Parts: sequence; structure tokens; C-alpha cells
Amino acid sequence: MHRHGVNQRKLSRQRDQRDLLVRGQITSLILHEAIKTTEAKAKTVAPAFERLVTKAKQADLAGIRAVREVITAENAARKLQLELVPAFAGRSGGYTRIVKLANREGDNAPMVLLSLVLPQTVAPAKQADSEPAAAAAKPEQAKATTKAAKTPRRAAK
Repeated sequence: MHRHGVNQRKLSRQRDQRDLLVRGQITSLILHEAIKTTEAKAKTVAPAFERLVTKAKQADLAGIRAVREVITAENAARKLQLELVPAFAGRSGGYTRIVKLANREGDNAPMVLLSLVLPQTVAPAKQADSEPAAAAAKPEQAKATTKAAKTPRRAAK
């Protein structure tokens, strides 16, 4: 028999165990914003998470119930609705990223980092202002580093 038209990964588990595994991985992804897992699990979890975010973006009662049906922790459901959905408001998909890592040592399984694609926050302007102030506060150290940089090194023979 051939597996024509079969698109689901079995992950060496029965259906109920596999469904709970995916739900747990989605919950961990929401809480930690990145998880290290096998490539097969990540390729199963990523589309399920993206469908869940699309349902959560509807912000109606059916969307909220669909989210809470999948997520196993109440604080994860709250974080998805209050923090992540507003962060994903400008995106129409592609909420996750899969980055390949080294293979697992025990069984050589391909490992990946499944993480959320969140907008980058801009660094506060105070850090840029504090750098010149820190350099002005320690002029002796700055002079010592420039003097050391100007002295030529002897060539090794």
C-alpha cells in the first residue's frame, strides 16, 4: 500500500496522544516564545499554531472558545489574546520561524528551534546618550587604550 494523499505526520503516537502533544507544544510556544524540538514535531506544530492565531485574531466568542479548546493553560490563552495577537496584527501569516540546530546526541534526530516572529522593539534613546557620558567619565582608561593601540608590536621571529 502506498501513502498517496496522506499529509499528516504520525510522530510514532496514537491520534489522541499526538493531538495532546501538539496542544502542549503550542502552549509551550506561547509561554516561552521559542521551543527546541525535533524537526518533524516543529513542522506539525507550526501550521497548527498559525491556524490558532488566525482564529484568535477574529476576537469574537467563537475565536476565544476555539483558542481555549486547544491551549492547555489559562495563562497561555490570556497571553495569546492580550500580547501576541496585537503584536501579530500587521501580519497576515508567517507567525513562526524554524531554525535548524545540531542533531540530538542520543539518536541523531534533527533538532530545530521553533520561535515566534515578533516585531523588534527599538532600543531606548537613553542607551545612546549614556555611552558618551561613560567615555567622558573615564578619560584615563580611554587614553590608555589609545596609547596601547598606537604602540607598534614587535614582529615575532
